[in-house]
Amino acid sequence: MSYETIIWERSGAIGRLTLNRPDSLNAWTPELGIELRTIVERDAAEESVRAVLLTGAGRGFSSGADLKAGFDTAEDGMPDVYKELHDVYHPAIAGLRRLEKPVVAAVNGPAVGIGCSLALACDLIMAAESSFFGLAFVNIGLMPDGGSTAFVPPAVGRARAFQMALLGERIPAPQALEWGLVNWVYPDDRLMEEAEALVARLAAGPTRSYAASKRALNRFIYGDLDAQLDLEAQLQHALGRTQDFSEGTAAFVEKRAPAFTGA
Repeated sequence: MSYETIIWERSGAIGRLTLNRPDSLNAWTPELGIELRTIVERDAAEESVRAVLLTGAGRGFSSGADLKAGFDTAEDGMPDVYKELHDVYHPAIAGLRRLEKPVVAAVNGPAVGIGCSLALACDLIMAAESSFFGLAFVNIGLMPDGGSTAFVPPAVGRARAFQMALLGERIPAPQALEWGLVNWVYPDDRLMEEAEALVARLAAGPTRSYAASKRALNRFIYGDLDAQLDLEAQLQHALGRTQDFSEGTAAFVEKRAPAFTGA
């Protein structure tokens, strides 16, 4: 099956998932979220697929949510952030954690906002030297979602998790490696070669062993991931009704500094 915003390819036992909105640095839209969830739950879940490689087309992995696309409207006339996260984005993220096979992220360029969450939802993360990560939600008056409040603290620790969430700073690939966010950093022109070699090795490995390890590690590291995702969706939904969010998104579109008031 072909998709509009994602390229799904099969090569033997390897599945390759490429976010394909390069003009927007692969920013998420509802359509992308739906297609990602469908691929994760159906195509990638096929037993004949033994390992999955996830990357982004063009100059970036993913720049986060496409703010110009907006959200559906809830009954109160405000953005229905909860519905989109609960029904589309978070099931795609949780689906990656539940896949009973290894998922490798090859991060090229920015992995920001929910794009960062998506990368961190993968089992093994390879990054190009020029890539960077960031929980930029705070810059528009929101909080981290996509499971990043579960994924980041075990990787970097309390102090750095708060630093990433509250300051929204860019974390360059070498720093991300030092902090424990990623497994490897490669020169840009070697990233995909190295990623292809790793995913081929995993696809030839003991799939049941990988699945068992992933299940046990998920339970110990992340606990009740579904509950954490639901909490993120509830908190984000409330923030979507604040003046700070309206100001943050307007400032982003207008390319100016936001003037937050705490309202």
